[in-house]
Amino acid sequence: MSKTALYEKHVSLGAKMVDFAGFEMPVQYSGINEEHFAVREKVGIFDVSHMGQFYVEGEKAKDLLQFTCSNNVENLENGKAQYTCLPNGKGGIVDDLIIYKINDTQYFVVVNAANIDKDFAHFQKYNENFGAELKNVSDEMSLIAVQGPKASETLQKLTDTDLAKIPYYHFGIGNVAGFSDVIISNTGYTGSGGFEIYFKNENAEKIWDELTKAGEEFGLLPCGLAARDTLRLEKGFCLYGNDIDDSTSPLEAGLGWITKFEKDFVDKEFLAKQKAEGVTKKLVAFEMQEKAIPRHDYEVVDSEGNIIGKVTSGTMSPMKKVGIGLAYVAKDFTKVGSEIFIKIRNKNIPAKIVKLPFV
Repeated sequence: MSKTALYEKHVSLGAKMVDFAGFEMPVQYSGINEEHFAVREKVGIFDVSHMGQFYVEGEKAKDLLQFTCSNNVENLENGKAQYTCLPNGKGGIVDDLIIYKINDTQYFVVVNAANIDKDFAHFQKYNENFGAELKNVSDEMSLIAVQGPKASETLQKLTDTDLAKIPYYHFGIGNVAGFSDVIISNTGYTGSGGFEIYFKNENAEKIWDELTKAGEEFGLLPCGLAARDTLRLEKGFCLYGNDIDDSTSPLEAGLGWITKFEKDFVDKEFLAKQKAEGVTKKLVAFEMQEKAIPRHDYEVVDSEGNIIGKVTSGTMSPMKKVGIGLAYVAKDFTKVGSEIFIKIRNKNIPAKIVKLPFV
């Protein structure tokens, strides 16, 4: 099993370690709810170094990304990031990812940990027709997410880059804690604002320690994957492997906003036809109407007990104190306010379709 450069740090902090995407990762430190509220109200830091990083470079870099990704790379300016996905050629999704445009011939791509090899092979396959330069630097880089209302104040203590001048989904390259060439990105997976910073593995422990010290006055806590999951779900962010995968289309997943038909790309014809004809199922958000916690793969049924879908993500919302979830359901049940039922231990518990985000 792989370990991030911060593995020993997590162990020393008493983190509960679990296997996640082939990495030994901290699932929690002081407790899920405590870590969740630290991010919503103060600041938390996450080691997300298991994520994958590629460089796509050269004169054909943009052309390769433009064809393989659903979003329109033409809309990227230097210093801007873009959320997108990789259609798989069969109507499904290889992965969702973020593209960072450094300049016209250099892009930085961040992918999900479980999909590093799959994604790189996917780019290589299509690159035979383009000839861009592909570099997988996942084993060389670390990534720390600093998230929450006090994230900017915490990180600003360690950098001379003016964080106020980096808007949402933009980035800069500067110094952090005395280390140069750090990618400082105004992105995150919590919905509470903050930054993600990318740097060389050998600098990981020092940067983690400096961030911990800088955030001490704001009540900073180290946070694990469990809180990361409850935070992202409250905002309705998709998790690859749960809410999207090789069998779900971007349009079914509500990702039409990152599917741009003004350009040529993998699966354009299939997805254009699906858009014209309409989808048969759709990813929706729901809230439980009784005290119950929905879980991944629970069946969704109608009032007569007919199966109409399946839960993809579910939890007890720390903020709302109710069970919340995402599910694919038949299109006739996708309207906000519609009543559905979640089958939990052979009981059909009522739930209601709601609009995202939950909080």
